[in-house]
Amino acid sequence: MTDSPGAGRRDAGKLLLLACVISFVCFFGSYMRIPIVPLFATALGADSVQVGLINSAFMLMAGALSIPSGLISDRLGRRLPLLGGLLLLAGSSFLLYWSRTPLQMAGIYLLFGIGLSAFSPTLMSYVADVTPPEVLGQAYGWYTMAVYGGMTVGPAAGGFLGTALGLRPVFLVSGGLILAMFLVAFVFLPMPPPHAAGAPHRPAILPTLKGLMGNRPLLACLVATLGTCFGFGMFVTFMPLYIRSQGMHSGHVGFVFAAQSLANALSRLPSGKLSDRVADRSRLVTAGLAVFALALASFGLCRSVVPLMGGAAAMGMSMGIAFTAVCALIADVVPRNLRGLAMGCYNTCVYIGMMLCAAGMGAVIRQAGYQTGFFLSGAVGAATLLLFVALYRRPTSAAG
Repeated sequence: MTDSPGAGRRDAGKLLLLACVISFVCFFGSYMRIPIVPLFATALGADSVQVGLINSAFMLMAGALSIPSGLISDRLGRRLPLLGGLLLLAGSSFLLYWSRTPLQMAGIYLLFGIGLSAFSPTLMSYVADVTPPEVLGQAYGWYTMAVYGGMTVGPAAGGFLGTALGLRPVFLVSGGLILAMFLVAFVFLPMPPPHAAGAPHRPAILPTLKGLMGNRPLLACLVATLGTCFGFGMFVTFMPLYIRSQGMHSGHVGFVFAAQSLANALSRLPSGKLSDRVADRSRLVTAGLAVFALALASFGLCRSVVPLMGGAAAMGMSMGIAFTAVCALIADVVPRNLRGLAMGCYNTCVYIGMMLCAAGMGAVIRQAGYQTGFFLSGAVGAATLLLFVALYRRPTSAAG
């Protein structure tokens, strides 16, 4: 009773800042590797199908384990899964430095996926735990802006470091940065998240999941996430190879990835503020999904770095708009004691969508070319938009 509301908000602000710093540096370090891994794998003898399988390895593990990881963070607290995930993320970078075959890279990327499954949904849930409900959209705007800020600078830095120092040293820099964030979280992250009320009743995971899947707005958000991340998987996995096939170098890869991530990051905060003010956040999701599908298909028509950067910027802006609203919607429509599980479902959809693209589109590209791959991914994005509208709009009038 002695704590004032102003003091509580200041404490929440400090914890949000800590989460943003950890996310920025970790995603900066992780995304330094994104343009490097496909090039490094091909240097070790991998073709486009094997590159897709390498990326799908970590996506498979991240997708499969995000739901149990979120449940663990609901029941045991956020700190332990977060610290374990950071150690695994750092260790996977160091191991990539010593890898010698594409098969070894695939095995190491399984470890990377386990780390992501522990880190990402846990920290996303932590943000919701420490944030007052009336500014939840802004909090996720700041948090996801930090995430995509790291994604902005990371690929560009990785591309430039790969050109200047070679591909392998990038993995050492990546691992060192993430390990530093483990130390920051270990020293400064509070053991019990503020305002996190322990749930006296802890139902079994399968009945709880079945109950969540009956939540139509949540299901619509998960469908939007799955379909959009299928398209994003096309960008992340095959754009470096597409750029190389057009006669450009790894520095150009950094420019294109930076354009996407910069637009993504800069759109997050205004999108978060807007999502707190609009009556229906799903409208922002719908607009973002429409622009995303068009931008993804447009890559099939681009043959030089400037048009690619323009399409990447449009894609990034659309993701910033859509995903900021999706995160706030999920936190709104599920009980507080199930946020970790819901965010685990969200992260599962992120990585399963990317994995399906990485595993399947390599064969399409080998048979029909990159242009067909981008057009087909854009069509998936358009279908995702229609399915989101069908799932989200219909139940709202009856659920009121």
